[in-house]
Amino acid sequence: MAIQSKNPATEEVLKTFNEISDKELEKKLSLASETFNSWKKTTFKERSLLVRKLGEYLRDHKEDFSRLQMLEMGKTMKSGPAGMEKCATLCDYYADNAETILGIETLRTDKKEQYVRFDPLGVVLAVMPWNFPFWQVYRFAIPALMSGNVCLLKHASNVPQCSEAIEESFRLCGFPPGVFQNLLLPSSRVKNLIHDSRIAAVTLTGSEKAGSEVARISGEEIKKVVLELGGSDPFIVFADADIQKAAKTAVLARLQSNTGQSCVAAKRFIVEESIKDSFVKDVVAELSKLSLGDPSDKETDIGPLALEQILLEVEAQVKKSVSLGAKIICGGERRKGKGYFYLPTVITNIKKGMPVYDEEVFGPVFPVISFKTEAEAIQIANDTRYGLGASIFTSDLNRAKRIIPQIEAGNVCVNDIVRSDPRAPFGGVKKSGYGRELGTYGIKEFVNIKNVWFG
Repeated sequence: MAIQSKNPATEEVLKTFNEISDKELEKKLSLASETFNSWKKTTFKERSLLVRKLGEYLRDHKEDFSRLQMLEMGKTMKSGPAGMEKCATLCDYYADNAETILGIETLRTDKKEQYVRFDPLGVVLAVMPWNFPFWQVYRFAIPALMSGNVCLLKHASNVPQCSEAIEESFRLCGFPPGVFQNLLLPSSRVKNLIHDSRIAAVTLTGSEKAGSEVARISGEEIKKVVLELGGSDPFIVFADADIQKAAKTAVLARLQSNTGQSCVAAKRFIVEESIKDSFVKDVVAELSKLSLGDPSDKETDIGPLALEQILLEVEAQVKKSVSLGAKIICGGERRKGKGYFYLPTVITNIKKGMPVYDEEVFGPVFPVISFKTEAEAIQIANDTRYGLGASIFTSDLNRAKRIIPQIEAGNVCVNDIVRSDPRAPFGGVKKSGYGRELGTYGIKEFVNIKNVWFG
C-alpha cells in the first residue's frame, strides 16, 4: 500500500512511499530491542550532549522543517519557525533537567536504607498525528530517550516526509542507530505491533476512536499507554473581562497557528450574555485582519485544512448546526478554487444538540454560546465528553480561583491561551485521554518507578 504526501493547498501529490515489509519491520524491531540494552547504560551526560546537539540542529534547520510541514499539511511558513524553536527549547529543558528529575529519591523510613529509582521500560511505540508533525514527535521522544528508552515512530500517513526528516535529525546528530526509528506503516498494522513482546509501552496523540482502540489492545497486553486525544475546550468570558483582549486572544486560541486543527484549541466560546454582541463584533474585527491563502507566503496567517476529509467534516458540522437554528455571522463556507480552504466562521444562537456544541470541530469555527450566571457558565464548560483545556477571562481573580477546581480539564488558563510548555505537565481527563506529557510528570510516564530498601 502506498503512503501519499499531498499538498493541501494545491491538491498536488508530492511523493509516494511504499510501506515497509514485514521483514523490514522485524529488522527494525530487533535493532530497537538490541539498542535498548546498550542505550539504557549510557549516562545522563552522554544523552544530554546528543539532545542538546539535536536542539541546535532544529534551530539551524527550522526553515527546512517548516517548509516540509507546510507542503504536507498546510501549516503556514509564518508560524512554522516558532514551532521548531519550541522543539529546540524542549531539547534544552530535558538536557538540563532530566538527570535531576530522575535522580534517586531517598526515603526516610525504618529501613537501613530505602530509596526510589527510575529505570527505563524499553522500546516505546509512538502513534503520532499530522497536525503538529514535528512538535508532537519530539514532545514524546526527548523525555523518553533521556530516561533511557528507545523509540519507534508510526507517524500519520499524510506526513511521511516529515517523519523521515525526524529520523534523519537523530541520525545526523549522532544518536546510535536503533535509538529512534521511523516506521512507514498504515494504521491497520499498529495492532500487531502493539502485541509484539518487544514493545514495552505505547503513546498516542490523536482521535478518541484511535485512542480507544490503542488502549484496548494495550490493555490486552498489560502495557503502559499514554493517550492525548480530542478536545472541545471552553473559552469562558465574563462581563468584567477586558473584552478586546479576550476577543484577540480568542482568535489565537481557536486558530492555534494551525487553522484550528489542534486538540487544545479553544472550540466553544462561552460568553456572558450582556457582552456577547461586543465580543462577537471584536472577534469578527480581529479575523478581518488575517489573510487566508498560500501557506508558503510568509505574509499568510491562515492556511488550508490538512485533508479533504477534514474540510468535508467541518462543512457538514456547520451546515447541520445552521439547519438546527445556528446563525452564521461571517464565513460558513469553503473558499472557491483549489485547496482545502475553509473561511474563518463565527456562528451564534448555539444550542445543545448542534454539532458545533456537541462535537469537536477541527477547523476555524467559532461557536459563541451565551450564559447568564457563573453556575451556568461552569455547567456549559463541563457539558462535553472531553476535558483537555479551558480558558477563563475575568478581572476578578478570586472568581477565577473559585471556578478552577470546578472545571473538568487537565489544563486551565486565566486570561490567556491554553498551550503546552516543556516545563509543565500536559494532558487531559474524560475522553481527552490519560497520562501526562512534558515537565517532571511526563518524563516519569515511561519509567519503572522502583522502590528499593535494605533490611
